[in-house]
Amino acid sequence: MTTPRKPSSSIVLIADKFSHRGVEALRGLVGEVVYQPGLKAQDLPAALAETRASILVVRSTEVTQDALCAGERLSLVIRAGAGVNTIDLATASDRGVFVANCPGKNAIAVAELTMGLMLALDRQLVDATSELRQGTWNKKKYGAGRGLKGQRLGLVGFGMIGREVAQRARAFALEIQVYEPAGVDHELAERYGVSAAPDLETLLRTSDIVSLHVPYSTATHHLIGRAELALMRSRAALINTSRGGVVDDAALTDAVKEGRVRAGLDVFEDEPAGGHAPFDSPLMRYPDVYATPHIGASTAEAAQAIAAEVVHIIRGYVLEGVVHNAVNVITDRDAPFTLVVRHLDRVGVLAGVLAALREEEVNVQDMHNVIFTRGEAACATITLESRPSPELLTRLREADEAILAVDLRG
Repeated sequence: MTTPRKPSSSIVLIADKFSHRGVEALRGLVGEVVYQPGLKAQDLPAALAETRASILVVRSTEVTQDALCAGERLSLVIRAGAGVNTIDLATASDRGVFVANCPGKNAIAVAELTMGLMLALDRQLVDATSELRQGTWNKKKYGAGRGLKGQRLGLVGFGMIGREVAQRARAFALEIQVYEPAGVDHELAERYGVSAAPDLETLLRTSDIVSLHVPYSTATHHLIGRAELALMRSRAALINTSRGGVVDDAALTDAVKEGRVRAGLDVFEDEPAGGHAPFDSPLMRYPDVYATPHIGASTAEAAQAIAAEVVHIIRGYVLEGVVHNAVNVITDRDAPFTLVVRHLDRVGVLAGVLAALREEEVNVQDMHNVIFTRGEAACATITLESRPSPELLTRLREADEAILAVDLRG
């Protein structure tokens, strides 16, 4: 009979709204869950210092250098969503703090809103509803939508969200082309019934609707600016449910004002950080802009999926020491030498191996140890930055009778 694991002593601070079911699941997994969904970025340093949390869960709350430095015990930050641009990754990495995210868990929600914005723009649903509420029946004005069927949709970015949009767009008989900076996998494109545009310029020139699905970074800052907007077809629609800053809002305002482009937006460059705040954007002064207040990922289905993924990440971390979906670790660092040590599963064996490597100043890049059936023997695979000397290998083979074999590869 297997003895149940005791909950970890870790303290988890949740600084944003989070699923009640997820909170309860975490309470059975860790020592303490501190749920403070009203925290602002400026409150986070004090909250981390006071709670002594080792794990932080955030959604929209910014995690600054001050917050990371204040959390002396902090070892893992989880973004309950996909984008991590609100977290100071450089400081986290310098302090040895893992940062993980939940990619794709809100993909369906964002894709649904994307399609909703396309339909709303085409059929002027908001304006028609507004006039009806004001007592005006204007079928003549609002009965002239073009219809989505046969239009060409250009997807900029073809990750999980882009693929979910493609699936739904096919149901509306849209012709779909995709641009991906790293290139589109042809088998993937065929599976989703899309074609690959050779470059962004071609996609912009030949699409009736352009929908953005890329993360925000220095590489994607103002990916769509004045020059790109000038390439778009007259009266084409630009849909942005990705991140504010991917589009140059000032340039888009001018394009909309001139009647060249229509826009469906869920994000803005200077959007408020909180859930309720005054908002004034020049873009909202024009009838060719339909918009929502960054609610793309905000559905009950997405919240439950993200909560389940956060619990999965924390479970792996506290029970196995594994960080799923880590975004600030090197996965392709060159470590040309691999030391394989088969040994009896005894206290101090691996400590002796690591001490010997340290004496010779051989840097360890990664290590993985597995236990064989019956629990008597084990095998450690250690990747190294440089080649250990033959003398060191001989010393390892002879130093401890618990070491069964030592093999160097590379």
